Amino acid sequence: MLTHTRMLRAFLLASAGLVPLAAHAQDAQPAGQQVDLHFTVTRDGGPATIATQPLNGTTQDRRDFARKAADTSDTAKLLSDFPGVAVNTGGGFSSMPRIRGLSEQRIRIVIDGVTIDMACPNDMNTPLSYTDPQTIASIAVVPGVAPVSMGGDNIGGVISVDSVGPRFNGRGGVQLSGEASTFYRSNGDGFGGALSLTAAGKNVSLTYTGSYTKSGNYNGGGDLGTVHSSEYEKTDQALALAVNSDAGLFQLKVGYHHSPYEGFVNQWMDMTNNTSWYLNGRWRKTFDWGDLDWTGNWRDTRHAMNFLSDKQPGDMPMRTNVHTLDTALKATLPMGGQDKLRLGVEAHHQWLNDFWPPVPGDTTMMGPDTFVNVNGAHRDRIGAFAEVEKHWSDTLSTLVGLRYDRVEMNTGDVQGYGDGMMQAADAAAAAAFNAADHRKVDHNWSGSAMFSWAASSLLTVELGYAHKTRSPNIYERYTWGQGAMSSQMVGWYGDGNGYYGNLNLKPERADTVSAAVRLAGQLSGERDWSVKVSPYYTHVNDYIDARKVADLSNGFAQLQFDNEQAEFYGIDGTASVTLAKGQDSETNLDLTASWVHGENLSDDTPLYHQMPFNAKLALSHRQGALEAGADLTWVTQKTRVDTARNEPETGGYALVGLDVAYTIAGVRFSVSAENLLDKAYYLPLGGISLGDYDATGVLRAVPGMGRSVNFGLSTSF
Repeated sequence: MLTHTRMLRAFLLASAGLVPLAAHAQDAQPAGQQVDLHFTVTRDGGPATIATQPLNGTTQDRRDFARKAADTSDTAKLLSDFPGVAVNTGGGFSSMPRIRGLSEQRIRIVIDGVTIDMACPNDMNTPLSYTDPQTIASIAVVPGVAPVSMGGDNIGGVISVDSVGPRFNGRGGVQLSGEASTFYRSNGDGFGGALSLTAAGKNVSLTYTGSYTKSGNYNGGGDLGTVHSSEYEKTDQALALAVNSDAGLFQLKVGYHHSPYEGFVNQWMDMTNNTSWYLNGRWRKTFDWGDLDWTGNWRDTRHAMNFLSDKQPGDMPMRTNVHTLDTALKATLPMGGQDKLRLGVEAHHQWLNDFWPPVPGDTTMMGPDTFVNVNGAHRDRIGAFAEVEKHWSDTLSTLVGLRYDRVEMNTGDVQGYGDGMMQAADAAAAAAFNAADHRKVDHNWSGSAMFSWAASSLLTVELGYAHKTRSPNIYERYTWGQGAMSSQMVGWYGDGNGYYGNLNLKPERADTVSAAVRLAGQLSGERDWSVKVSPYYTHVNDYIDARKVADLSNGFAQLQFDNEQAEFYGIDGTASVTLAKGQDSETNLDLTASWVHGENLSDDTPLYHQMPFNAKLALSHRQGALEAGADLTWVTQKTRVDTARNEPETGGYALVGLDVAYTIAGVRFSVSAENLLDKAYYLPLGGISLGDYDATGVLRAVPGMGRSVNFGLSTSF
């Protein structure tokens, strides 16, 4: 087996080095769009506005989400249709995406151009939890070799989610328009809806967007029964103002997110409140000498954890308050023809306070004092980049960039619940932490180089290399509790184990080579076909993993964040063909497949939460107002597991899904069935089902959802 693995690794490195291929160009799912190389400037009845598109990535737009919004309230699950993207189980709307083996904490996720910081020791309020599939306009995924202009402080790539942009009425007057949708899901008795209203003038646009969703616990497939701590409820609202004038395009958006509760099946705790306010501003203008794009935003988040009633009785309040402030200025300068120079500066400030109030009447374990997990920590990043896009001919182009980020972190002193005999481990750890120097400064350099060659109308080959750097987050560096209970309150892995931080952590430094070869053409009758294969390899120095410290009395482990050496390699593949095409009809067949191998090179063991080989075959048909589809998802068994974390093995499975929709008089009715055969299976990246364990005493992996029949209704006006 070892010889086989090394041979495969050598093949991937050779193919990535010898075949000129793309950093990360991937095919989208049905109705998706292949993102091109160019940054475009569009004009629509006024000054130019800058429309920046990700390089060598994949996008899906609102047409894709129309078929899926009724099936899930979790935006991250939409990403599982992208090759190379998997999803770690979280709450009902808070799953964590993983790109080519690298976890969410290593990915830059931006919502309407804004980065949202971690604000929970279990990462319950993930960036994508502040979005709703009902109101998203587009999603772009750019794996590892992302342009430096798309941001630093990441090694896994970029996910960009955008809501609908401003609309103007070029004919003058005020035009009112809107969209409305609602859904019901049988599994979990979930329901919700969304509303968008726009008043558009010639130069002024005002848009309100709101959505609501609620669900009870879902049932696992077959005879796996109720999956406890999987219920949730949330609402999102936003008001956006845009003014288009000779001075440029000005945008201002204020938003509010509130979730009164969200169960977490693979965490000891549940979310009992999450409230977040934000204010985003943006200005864009085209001058004779180039384009300017300024963004600024502020966000305040108040987060609370405790136990929901179906997990266990008792009380253990936990609180996190976070403030963030972010601003960036980017310039695009023409260099003749289609060539461009991009320059930019960015500043990002995060402040975090994490404390656990004492439990009334408990003076021996969770009292009498407040447990200070993180005391007013701040993480400040200042970055700058330069990037050159060069078109050597109509078929050959390159993109080369370099960036620098300075990350400064600090925090105050901490304390445990008390100094009693049962609190001795935390008391000693707090004293040691307070005696140490907390201030850390990292000087991080990143660079990327991409080469694209359209060899012919049939063949496109691309190649990319990137060196990316990410500094530890606040929880990785500054959590300190070494008691069994306190350490088990930290960790976003869903494994039940305990984690604590490490003041000596170094930034992660990743080197990635990635490639893509795409063949595309037409069959008779304008029927398109395409095939793409994308191998990649990533080596990470000082990868932030976890070193096992001790076995806990409840059967779980205690670990400390530590720097290791790691590597990831694999292949993503896509294929599509138009089976039939008429004047008002089309039938398509699409295939995606992904395989990744993650290895801890420090001790030659599998890395945690690596998705096994998976593939999806989707058949879609459209004829006039009728849409129909069927898909088959296949996942192989998971036997490569991280034994230090007690990661469970899971069996292979295949799931069948069906959907049909019909539009009449501008109203779209849809019905879909997920896991049509009610297959019983366990999620490979689900972790341990702690909600079930607390409720029933049975320890198992997290079950996948059983059959669900979903109904959707939507219209535009």
